[in-house]
Amino acid sequence: MKYYIIAGEASGDLHGSNLMKSIYNEDSNAIIRFWGGDLMQSMGGTLVKHYRDLAFMGFLEVVLNLKTILNNIKFCKSDIDSFQPDIIIFIDYPGFNMRIASWAKQKKIPTHYYISPQIWAWKENRIHAIKRDVDYMYVILPFEKDFYEGKHNFPVNFVGHPLIDAIHSRNKIDKESFILENKLSQKPIIALLPGSRKQEILKMLSGMLSVVKDFPDYQFVIAGAPSQEFSFYEPFLRKENVHFISNRTYDLLSVSHAALVTSGTATLETALFKVPEVVCYKGSWVSYQIAKRIITLKYISLVNLIMDKEVVKELIQNDFNSKNIIMELNKILKGEEREKMLENYSILEKKLGGEGASKKTAHLIVSSIKK
Repeated sequence: MKYYIIAGEASGDLHGSNLMKSIYNEDSNAIIRFWGGDLMQSMGGTLVKHYRDLAFMGFLEVVLNLKTILNNIKFCKSDIDSFQPDIIIFIDYPGFNMRIASWAKQKKIPTHYYISPQIWAWKENRIHAIKRDVDYMYVILPFEKDFYEGKHNFPVNFVGHPLIDAIHSRNKIDKESFILENKLSQKPIIALLPGSRKQEILKMLSGMLSVVKDFPDYQFVIAGAPSQEFSFYEPFLRKENVHFISNRTYDLLSVSHAALVTSGTATLETALFKVPEVVCYKGSWVSYQIAKRIITLKYISLVNLIMDKEVVKELIQNDFNSKNIIMELNKILKGEEREKMLENYSILEKKLGGEGASKKTAHLIVSSIKK
C-alpha cells in the first residue's frame, strides 16, 4: 500500500517516525512518501519537504509568510497527485493539513488524522470541516474523546499518548558518561528548552538566560533543536555556567534537576521525564493580543490542561520576566512544591493511557485499508 504522511513540526516528526515504524511492521510492502524531518527520514520512505521549511509561529508570522505557505499547499497537492497514495495521514499541523484534507476528500482519497488539531482550545468551528473531510481521527489526550463524541457526535479513536512510547523505548544513558562527553560540571542541571522555531527561540532564550547569575550552584544547559545550526545559538553562549547540547533533548532531560520550558509539547515531555519545570511563553505583541481574545482555556500547558489544575507554573507574556523566573524556579529546586509536582506527574502519566499509541494507530490505519 502507498501512504502519504504530512507532519510540519518537530513533534510531528517524532510521532511520525514511530508511526512509520509501526506501519512497516503491519504492512511489509508499505511505500511511504512524507513531509517531516530527520527522524522520519531515518525510518525509510521518501522525504518531500523538511519541517524546518514549513514552521511559522503566530498570527503575524503566518501573514508575513503567506505566499510561501500557499506555494507549499499547491506543491503538496501536485505531489500527492503524482504519487497516487491509497491514503493520506495528517499529523497535527492543522492550518496546512486541513486545507489538504478538504482537497483530498474531493479526490476521494481516504483521510486519517493522527493527533487532533486543538480545536478544543480555539477555532472550535473547525469541527464542521473535520466531520466533512476527515474519515478517521486518532486522538491522544483523554479529554479529546469526550469533546468529539460527547459534544460533537463525531466518533474518534483514543490511542493514548505517543510520547510515552517515545520516552520508554529510548536507550538509557549513563549520567557520568553524558557529563564527561559534553564537558559539563558536577553541578545539578537546569535544562533550558526554548523551542524549535527561530522566532520563539529568539524571544524565549534571552529571558531564560537572564537568571543564570542568580543560581551559581547550578549549571544551565540549552537544548538545541535539530532544525537549527550551532551558529544560530552561538551568541547566547557567552555567559559563564551556560552549556549547549544539540539534538539530545531526551538525554538532557533524563539527567536534569529542573527545567525552564517554552509552552508546547516539550512541557509534557519534561513532565514524563519527571523533571520539575516552569512553563514560559512570550509571543509578538500582535499575536498575543489576538490569541488572548480567541483562546478561552484556563491554561496553556498540556500538563495543566490534562490535569485540569495548575500543576506547573505558567509565566506568560509580561509575567515572563527575571523576577518571576527566579521566584518560581527556587520553589521547584527543593522542598514541598517540588515533591508535590513530582506526585502529580505520576498521576498525569496514568491518565495518558499507557504505551502503544503508535502501534494501535498503525493497526487501525492498515486494517481500514484492508477492509
